[in-house]
Amino acid sequence: MSEIRSSTIVGFIGLGSQGAPIARRIVDGGYPLVLWARRPASLEPFAGTGAQTAASIANVGARSDHVGICVVDDVDTREVCDALLPAMRPGSRVAIHSTVLPETCRDLARQAQAHGVTLIDAPVSGGAPAAEAGMLTVMVGGDESSLAQARPIFETFGKLIILLGGVGAGQHAKLINNNLLTANMAIARHAMEIGGKLGLDLDALVELIKASSGRSMGFEVYARMMRDLSTFKHGGALLDKDLGLLGQLMKDDSDYAAIRGLAGPFLKLVAESPPSS
Repeated sequence: MSEIRSSTIVGFIGLGSQGAPIARRIVDGGYPLVLWARRPASLEPFAGTGAQTAASIANVGARSDHVGICVVDDVDTREVCDALLPAMRPGSRVAIHSTVLPETCRDLARQAQAHGVTLIDAPVSGGAPAAEAGMLTVMVGGDESSLAQARPIFETFGKLIILLGGVGAGQHAKLINNNLLTANMAIARHAMEIGGKLGLDLDALVELIKASSGRSMGFEVYARMMRDLSTFKHGGALLDKDLGLLGQLMKDDSDYAAIRGLAGPFLKLVAESPPSS
């Protein structure tokens, strides 16, 4: 395995709050790593790690056997791939860790195939703490052979790695997961509001629920910021993006409408919340 790792060059683009710890896990896992970032400051934490930097996206592609992409949205993902794919060698591979529309991944997979490159989607769940600990969940869309080749790389940062179907299936699962998280947070807010109206000690109620059948990750996330929703503006904006992406897929579907009915008002409240004084 160490020989495979030392001979497999991994590129990575998108060194944000989640992408940076993923990339760090890859290089610490023994893979030669090539990085590109728009902002030089994003590369500074990798000084002394053995990771190399590239002058351009195309240069990452030309040097790498596998490239992970973890940028914000569909536009950025397409822009990166437009520069990346023509430079990659036939037989190399791209993994989309961004949360985007499934059709974006399927379209890019067709473009990749024209260059002899395999593309799979592999969005992740767990956030920066799970990435740093190598405990992310990786939701894969592609074929079994492609996942088998990528799995050793994914295992440097992921604990649960699941193949859900063809290209785009990973994005379907990620959007469902994130919208369920948001709806759970909205329900948690209503529950805590009721607790306050009934005169309960809210800190005690949080401790109780976290140890009881009403617990969920959504509740725990909400409980950490319930006294100042403005601290969740960045996370809320990302979840709002994902609420919109699922809406593009499901349109007037009644089940989606039920989730949107909970999640939408909650995310609006987060977006409009002033900082706590």
